[in-house]
Amino acid sequence: MTEVRTTRAAAGEEGRRERKKRETRERLAHVATLMFIERGFENVTITEIAEAADVSKMTVSNYFPLKEDLVFDAHEGVVDSLARVVRERAVGESALHALHRVLVSSLDRPHVVNGRCTPGFAHLVHDSPRLRAREREMDEQREAALAAALADAAHTGPEDPVPHVSAAQLAGAHRVLWRRVRALCRAAAPAAQVRAEITELAGTAFGLLEPALGDYCRRER
Repeated sequence: MTEVRTTRAAAGEEGRRERKKRETRERLAHVATLMFIERGFENVTITEIAEAADVSKMTVSNYFPLKEDLVFDAHEGVVDSLARVVRERAVGESALHALHRVLVSSLDRPHVVNGRCTPGFAHLVHDSPRLRAREREMDEQREAALAAALADAAHTGPEDPVPHVSAAQLAGAHRVLWRRVRALCRAAAPAAQVRAEITELAGTAFGLLEPALGDYCRRER
């Protein structure tokens, strides 16, 4: 019984440690982002962030090796967002139709797949060359993850160009929509306007790809 209790206690302690690490990470990202929005990304140092969060500079760097990571702390979810839609598509649904459906259905709230955010965050990224460059890197990573998911869904090898070409087209349509969402966020457009305009634009963007990709990677039973 002692061994069982010790094991359970260790498991609970590990859970508390992980929760504390997650909370620290979230707090650092929140504090840093507010400072960046107020003063500009290039005008805030890691030392100042550490002081504001009451931690050491090393702690900030341990959680976020790159300063840009403090802004894009949801990086992993964003990069995997399109691939995840493909993995979780419904029976009978193609990759294109799943991506279209999820993007439109997510527009009522900020979501990793649609790019919605506060006006302050949208301006922060738009006004910083370093943050725009980081987002372009994330675009490339998101497209690569999508290509891998399509290849897996189509049961093809890495040498097959079709998943890569298809991912480029689908990710390209998504980028157009994402950037328009961000422009509307910078303009502080009402939520109803964002939903109406992006829903219409999504119909156009994905509709243009329908003849080529409408049936691609349709999920069978």
